[in-house]
Amino acid sequence: MSVNKAILIGNIGRDVELRHSTSGMAVAKFALATNERRKDKEGKWQDQTEWHNIVAFGKLAEFCGQYLGKGRAVYVEGSIRTRTYDDDKGNRRYFTEIIAQTIRFVGPKPQGVEAGGSGGAGGGGESPEFPPESEDEIPF
Repeated sequence: MSVNKAILIGNIGRDVELRHSTSGMAVAKFALATNERRKDKEGKWQDQTEWHNIVAFGKLAEFCGQYLGKGRAVYVEGSIRTRTYDDDKGNRRYFTEIIAQTIRFVGPKPQGVEAGGSGGAGGGGESPEFPPESEDEIPF
């Protein structure tokens, strides 16, 4: 038995990019920042930010496009996927992202965010499959 589950709580770093695949499926992408605070060797607090690439499909993607924006704190639950591609120079590149299955708001709406709504959205029982993308969409 194995488990591939990621749970993140963080802030959206830029507005959601919502597109539709050639088959019409909605695909939303955004970056999520999580922070860790640790003491260094001198005892001073140091903040470390980790950026996560989030991808959502279908109704969950539509929800993201309508209600999520830069600065919004969200809970994301999903699975980790790593894709590979060859860049223009023929070098193999690796790209890791979280395929979201559930996204929920966390905390108050930040100042300046226009999108409304509350609560969140789950996959609605859909099994998000990774649709094929054209090379111009890689990397995110």
